[in-house]
Amino acid sequence: MEIKEAVGRFLEYCELDKNLSPGTVRMYSYYLNFFVEWLKKAKSEKRKAQNHSVKLKAEDNEEVGISVEEVDEETIRRFRLFLSHQYKNPVKGPIKRQTQNYFLVALRAFFRYLRKKGFEVLSPEQIELGKVRDRRIKFLLPEELERLFNAVDTSNIIGLRDRAILEVLFSTGLRVSELVSLNRDQVNLQTGEFGVIGKGGRARVVFLSKRAKYWLKKYLDARDDPYIPLFIRYSGPKPKESGLAVDRYRLSVRSIERLVDKYRKKAGIPFRIGPHVLRHSLATDLLSHGADLRSVQEILGHKNISTTQIYTHVTNVRLKEIHEKYHSGNK
Repeated sequence: MEIKEAVGRFLEYCELDKNLSPGTVRMYSYYLNFFVEWLKKAKSEKRKAQNHSVKLKAEDNEEVGISVEEVDEETIRRFRLFLSHQYKNPVKGPIKRQTQNYFLVALRAFFRYLRKKGFEVLSPEQIELGKVRDRRIKFLLPEELERLFNAVDTSNIIGLRDRAILEVLFSTGLRVSELVSLNRDQVNLQTGEFGVIGKGGRARVVFLSKRAKYWLKKYLDARDDPYIPLFIRYSGPKPKESGLAVDRYRLSVRSIERLVDKYRKKAGIPFRIGPHVLRHSLATDLLSHGADLRSVQEILGHKNISTTQIYTHVTNVRLKEIHEKYHSGNK
């Protein structure tokens, strides 16, 4: 089967049979189509090199077709070298090892699907992931969090919205994609808790602190619009559609990222942060005040406890306290 067609079928399988989230299907599509375009370009350049001293035939100018059976270990090795040494993201430059692995994870899933369908293709186990160093987690100290929150001018509706966003992110640990998808009727300000569907379609309950409830209520009380999204924009073009369900007023992920960076600068925080840093800050805050890893795993919606164990900067401090308290050499 031609690889472009196989990718299309795999994405349909992810959407219809596996019921993966639209975001996951979108990322699989990006990584796999990136690989297909690289593959075609590499094969085309190889063919041109072979015909360099020979008069090109008519078929040499045709679209390069590649079957899934042609992809072998050597192909994957050359693709990994390309990602590691040649490719540069137009915005962020050279990509990190972890990001390179995302491409390989997508390829593994793709070839696992093809094997399941009976195609004689490369085994997914032959696609090895590159070893990555332990992640260094960015988080904000309590005094930095206060500076960030207090950097917001809450004298107008936009300021009330922005303060509510920051407080809700820190209180709930929501991913930014989860935050922007919230609607007003989802959030229960009375109980201070509500359900969300996170990565992999996993449901969890998140909680609003007293401060988060206070600022979110102030923002919602100040709104006089009928729109459904919990957080809306107040600038930009007006949608042509009308009605309560209009979704084009909903804040985007990029808008939230710009918002966080804006107040980071106003607060004098010297390193770049994004919305995810507030999620890390919540986990750090909970663990440093005695919460256990399992509870934090549930609050953050991590599938595996190993993901939650990235917060070793907190657990290591507590281990030191235990060592000092109980080791006989400290008596």
